Amino acid sequence: MKKNSVRQLTITALLIAMGIIIPLVMPKIMIPPASFTLASHVPLFIAMFFSPGVAIAVALGTAFGFFLSAPVIIALRALSHIVFALVGAWFLQMRPDIVLVDGKFSLGNLRFQSFNLVIGIIHSVFEMLVVSAFFFMGNMPDSYYADGYFYTVFVLMGIGGLIHSLVDYNIAYFVAGTLSKHFDVPIFTKAKTSNRGQVLPFQKKAKVSR
Repeated sequence: MKKNSVRQLTITALLIAMGIIIPLVMPKIMIPPASFTLASHVPLFIAMFFSPGVAIAVALGTAFGFFLSAPVIIALRALSHIVFALVGAWFLQMRPDIVLVDGKFSLGNLRFQSFNLVIGIIHSVFEMLVVSAFFFMGNMPDSYYADGYFYTVFVLMGIGGLIHSLVDYNIAYFVAGTLSKHFDVPIFTKAKTSNRGQVLPFQKKAKVSR
């Protein structure tokens, strides 16, 4: 139990650190007045494959990091991620089988991509609510008002944010699925063992001979 707790804390800390660092170093796609950082949500999406607790901790940790280093609106957008992270991680706990097709992970998995779409919609809606509040309070840069609410908030933050979420979750899905072949990624482990009752490579190594 203690070993699992230390492992979980270590993974959570690493994902929080990655969640703060990635937006600083990864390339950005600029669509004025907005910008989208590739893979910025990947650590949080990966956390959802571990547990709701890890997902919440990573969401709160990255948001806190942004409160210290970024404008308030960016930090609040990051804080809003706790909603989709909790909903998504809880659903994965209930239905881990959606990450696999015939016992294997695949980017063509329609069940997972449907889940990805729902999470993306929740993600973009709550970010839009944060941005909308700042927009109507008059606290946005002039460039946001020049093109109006529909374009800057609905199109860029809503539709653009949805596409960004879909791409990042597919990256996270690929990374987690690849890691699950050799390490215990709980949702993938549950899906594989429940589907086939198989013993996974990392589980074999964990056995102690008598």
